[in-house]
Amino acid sequence: MIPLEDALAAYGRSLRPLPVETVPTLHALGAVLAEAASAQTDLPRFAQSALDGYALRSADVAAATPANPVRLPIALQVAASAQAVQPELPPASAARIFTGAMMPRGADAMIAQERAMLLDGELTFTAPFNAGRNVRPQAEELARGTVLAGAGHRIGPGLLASLVNAEVQTVQVHRRPRIRVFVTGDEVRPAGSALKPGEIHDSNGPLIAALLRSWGYDAPAAEHLPDDPAAVRAALAQAFDEADLVITSGGASVGDKDFLPAAAESLGVQRVFWKVAQKPAKPMFFGIREDKTQQRVMLALPGNPGAVLIGMVLHARLVLACLDGEPLPDLGWTTGVVDLQVERDEERARLVRMGLRHDAQGVARLNPLPYQDSHMLSNLGRADVLVWVESGDENVPAGSVLRWIALPE
Repeated sequence: MIPLEDALAAYGRSLRPLPVETVPTLHALGAVLAEAASAQTDLPRFAQSALDGYALRSADVAAATPANPVRLPIALQVAASAQAVQPELPPASAARIFTGAMMPRGADAMIAQERAMLLDGELTFTAPFNAGRNVRPQAEELARGTVLAGAGHRIGPGLLASLVNAEVQTVQVHRRPRIRVFVTGDEVRPAGSALKPGEIHDSNGPLIAALLRSWGYDAPAAEHLPDDPAAVRAALAQAFDEADLVITSGGASVGDKDFLPAAAESLGVQRVFWKVAQKPAKPMFFGIREDKTQQRVMLALPGNPGAVLIGMVLHARLVLACLDGEPLPDLGWTTGVVDLQVERDEERARLVRMGLRHDAQGVARLNPLPYQDSHMLSNLGRADVLVWVESGDENVPAGSVLRWIALPE
């Protein structure tokens, strides 16, 4: 039985990122960059007006005083739109201009319309107006060639928009993983179907799919496997020919109908670990089959839904990050103060579902919930966080500081 810390670290040591492909930036949401992405243009691409108002040459009004005002006729209008050529500002004149519009050649400042003084249709100044005011210079934000994000950076909505704005049309990313999901057990029936005595509905398949979707992955429908070693082996053989990651629930322990670890190993999967010192989800299997230049990965989770939750939130999330080419994340562990005494397990780290609130001082307060057994999920509607309780002989007293991560909403 491997310690939980060692199991979580094993993914980064054992897994390689998936192959690199070139994809249109607009289709790259959620993918991880395999190489740095750099701006293909200056931003802004040209000097722009920062406001609605009037563009001018500061030199034209350098001598303006209240006694000797300078009046500039409005010679042209420049909108924020395509221009055949850059407009040119005639000497001793001004241009009506709008936010984001290209500054006319010769203009080096603009005055906001609410501060402008118009007399008889002419812009009037009674004091000098400094160059550069209310102008967005070309390349003010960044110059062409500036690195926007490096390898290993996951493309979220904000970065995607930034890449598009910088005219990055394609990116080099690691291919998103192809996933197959199996749910085992003769007693398991699809959600919503009529049940016979001894049968149960499949909650694991929907749970796995929902988590995958919440993380931005395609979520294949879970496929059911009977408690038959030949059927299990045949299904896995096909899955390893098609998928990068095979996730299973049930059939991973040591019972007479737990066929998955042996079936996987018979197909060339090399065991990295089997059984983790965690509660729930102790009988978890992680293995890899090397196929020429790439890996086929199997994560076999126990069948109880509480164990599937732990297996996905702690383990599958890290496997997916490694396959995506993302540096192994810490999953966002932070600390809080537990409000009640918490029972320890002598041999295994407990992963306890709790509610979360913040007190008046901003301290995270953790509230243990009932119904923590691995076959129970009814507290998930109230569970905000997953709390790591180290193994030990004595219970954790109220007021202790524990580590936690947020559960997906």
